[in-house]
Amino acid sequence: MNDLVPGTRIDRAALERIIQRAAELQAGERDIGDGLTERELMQLGQEVGIPAGLLQQALMEERTRAVATVEPGLAGWLAGPARIAAQRTIPGDCRQLRDALNGWMTEGELLSVKRRYPEQTSWEARQDMFSSIKRGLQVGGRAYELSRAKEMTGQVVPLEEGRCHVRLVADLSNTRNSHIAAAATLAGLGTAASVVGATLGVMLPVALLPVVLGSLLGFVAARRRRSQLERVQVAMEQVIDRLEHGEIGAKPKLHAPRPSAFMRIADEIKKSLGA
Repeated sequence: MNDLVPGTRIDRAALERIIQRAAELQAGERDIGDGLTERELMQLGQEVGIPAGLLQQALMEERTRAVATVEPGLAGWLAGPARIAAQRTIPGDCRQLRDALNGWMTEGELLSVKRRYPEQTSWEARQDMFSSIKRGLQVGGRAYELSRAKEMTGQVVPLEEGRCHVRLVADLSNTRNSHIAAAATLAGLGTAASVVGATLGVMLPVALLPVVLGSLLGFVAARRRRSQLERVQVAMEQVIDRLEHGEIGAKPKLHAPRPSAFMRIADEIKKSLGA
């Protein structure tokens, strides 16, 4: 007998369970083997009545979630993942959003284009004197967190008309390697000091102090990277916020001669001081 009375409202939790179970039953009727290709997934979505735009959005979010998951192993546990991501579906024209994103990354975040693809662009930190000084002085009160990444990748993919999926991925394997190296160095120095102390006949409890202290300091050095990951994560979310609210636009074309690096530095310092 059906337990649901006609006209009875189904709460949100029950609705989600019903839809999830129905999708499982539908997928169970098909022989999917070890999985489906993206094309087969889209066909399955059409069969069960899921709009292609929503299914593509869910697919993009799943890919981003896989990037941000906790990585196995000691390095991932100590210092966090090598890559982190931020993503959102926002309204707008995808071409305009790509241009605006590239303009902000090159001017607002002091990055330079590394590679270009049809729907994806990668950037790396600028190494010129002006950019280095601006980052060092934190001109404008900004820390330019995204320039810490070995590589930043941005992707703007059209979903349905007027909506695009924006994804940013920061490759921070460089910072993880440096933090792990610093932790290993501290632990190694402590171990070496303990070995020397034991060789010289120092009492064992005293001789073990350096290795314990070095290991502790190394652990703290590695774990400090997690706060850095949080700052980069917030910086990526802020970029998408600016895109969503139209606060940034495409990089304008310059017709006048570009001022010298020293004049640009002076102008930026004046702005930061409120002159």
